[in-house]
Amino acid sequence: MSLLEPDAVSRLRDAFEEIGYRTDDVLEAVGQAGQRGLGRNTTVAAQTALAGRDDPLASVINLWLLRRSVPLGRLAALPLGDLSAAGIIETDGENATAAVDIRPYDSPDDDATGWVVCDPTPGLDKQITRTRPDYVLGVSPASTSLAQMTSRRTVGTALDLGCGCGVQSMHLARHADRVIATDVNPRALQMAELSLALSGTSTTQGADVELREGSLFDPVPETVDLIVSNPPYVMSPPQPKGQRLTYREAGFSGDGLIEQVVRQAPGHLNPGGTVQILANWAQIGDQPWADRLAGWVEGLGVDLWALEREHLDVHEYIETWLTDAGLDGSPQWRPSYDEWLGYFAQLGITGVSMGWITLTAAGREHPDLSFEEWPWSIEQPVGQAVGQRRAGVDDALASDDALLGGRWAVRDDVIAESTGRPGAADPEHLVFRQRSGLCRAMEADTVLGGVLGACDGDLNLGAIVAAVAEILDVDAGEVREQILPQVRRALREGILVRA
Repeated sequence: MSLLEPDAVSRLRDAFEEIGYRTDDVLEAVGQAGQRGLGRNTTVAAQTALAGRDDPLASVINLWLLRRSVPLGRLAALPLGDLSAAGIIETDGENATAAVDIRPYDSPDDDATGWVVCDPTPGLDKQITRTRPDYVLGVSPASTSLAQMTSRRTVGTALDLGCGCGVQSMHLARHADRVIATDVNPRALQMAELSLALSGTSTTQGADVELREGSLFDPVPETVDLIVSNPPYVMSPPQPKGQRLTYREAGFSGDGLIEQVVRQAPGHLNPGGTVQILANWAQIGDQPWADRLAGWVEGLGVDLWALEREHLDVHEYIETWLTDAGLDGSPQWRPSYDEWLGYFAQLGITGVSMGWITLTAAGREHPDLSFEEWPWSIEQPVGQAVGQRRAGVDDALASDDALLGGRWAVRDDVIAESTGRPGAADPEHLVFRQRSGLCRAMEADTVLGGVLGACDGDLNLGAIVAAVAEILDVDAGEVREQILPQVRRALREGILVRA
């Protein structure tokens, strides 16, 4: 059941447009200090910036972003009757407070724009608030990371698995002919429906989005071309029914939910389809995490690329999620901490990886499995680099003859950096470095530097190798033997691309 009827949605959208309740206008109103404060979950600086203002925009910012009580007269531009009847705001006859959060959303990456509907941010201004079990999370660093890592190639059908407030579907609708969005939480589906309707996703931003209730792939019998998911991956101890935080906990043992998504998703992919998951996964004892993940896809016939962005010990991990649950400073903090420690000890969890999992139905006889630890800075969005990697792996796995006969080019964003002693005739180090995506770097000696420097698409690799060998007065066969493994790495990592 929708929170607002279509006519009410139109009235609210029109009011927002008239007021100027858009990201840029809000950021200008609260100022840089206010922006930074909201990033820290505090409103004092933003309140200071808005002091003395009673215009409609300031009033709406106070209502939703700052969660303050606002006189009804200052909110006259809004359809207050619609909002009150839907339980989005609460009134006492004189003032209104927000029961549901609505805030503008604009992505510079693909121009997805509109408003996102969710539950209010817990812990604002250090207030200790217990998160309700069916809490619907808004746009978080995790959801932003997933949006930025998602390949934006055009697809037929995309699946937003565990859609939450609907922000991933807003992006998917821009490059998919059809979008299916699922969630086990009915409140999440209600809020996602309103987010999408307010943002005009089905009319001005591309495909219609079909919302379905259900767990994992139960409501999705069909196959699709792209699956994205930021599932409830937190590895918390079992909670009694009604107390589990649905937006982050799924009731599986350890990282069992992520394992199930990885194991089941390939069966829902069309040939060439892709799964992109933002996830946590456990290290059990001293077993390398890569070995566990490799076991999850054994026999499934899909490529796997797992990239660990951060590794936490059990104490760091537990403290992060106890704070997220609003237990920081409460009497339940230490008993809950001990409960988590006991649970992790029972499961043998010695650390937790946080990162990206990408599956590709590449149709290979021998699937490509790749595992990386990548804690270094990246340049967002990385979706284009992630999307290009598929072709790079295909090329890297080609035969020697195919590589030598291919025409390759250094990717447009790659620069060559050389360092050495002042006055020296030759540099001590030559590095080819990407300025976007994962910002990978590849150090090159004289031979590799000469080959990569000549890769501009005009000559095939075999001709370049022969020319470099002649210039350096070395055997061409030795150059080929040295160069081919390095070219394969450069193709896999996106330093080189097909011309």
